[in-house]
Order: sequence, then C-alpha cells, then structure tokens
Amino acid sequence: MSPSRPTRVTNRIRTLRFARGEMTQAELAERIGVTRQTVIAVEQGKYSPSLEMAFRIARALEVPLDDVFQYPDD
Repeated sequence: MSPSRPTRVTNRIRTLRFARGEMTQAELAERIGVTRQTVIAVEQGKYSPSLEMAFRIARALEVPLDDVFQYPDD
C-alpha cells in the first residue's frame, strides 16, 4: 500500500471515544502508548494501525475489535 493512498479500512474511533465519556485523542493515545498525532492519523483513515495497536485501541475503548474497524466487502 502506498503511503499517499488512504487505507480502505474504516473505523469508528471518534464515535466510540465520545461514547466512552468524551475520551480525548490525547487520552486514547496515552492509554495505547502512541502519540496523539498517530491517533489522529488512524482516526482519519490516513494510517492503518498494526494489528497489535488495533487490539489496544479496541481494549481502551472497551469494545470488540470489529466494532472499531471495518473493511469493505468486495
């Protein structure tokens, strides 16, 4: 995948952060051990997280992995 092309993986991180008491991007970043800029890039679909980071995000948001990330059926 080229860095300039956004990923086809979509996510509900922003919605789920707000459902968790309006958790900020900075709070989520701290919980999963990355920078706020990384959370922003993942949230905007500009960066696909590693599988490990995806699991950490889901656990921080207290939801199953497939509630956070979706991949379109072809």
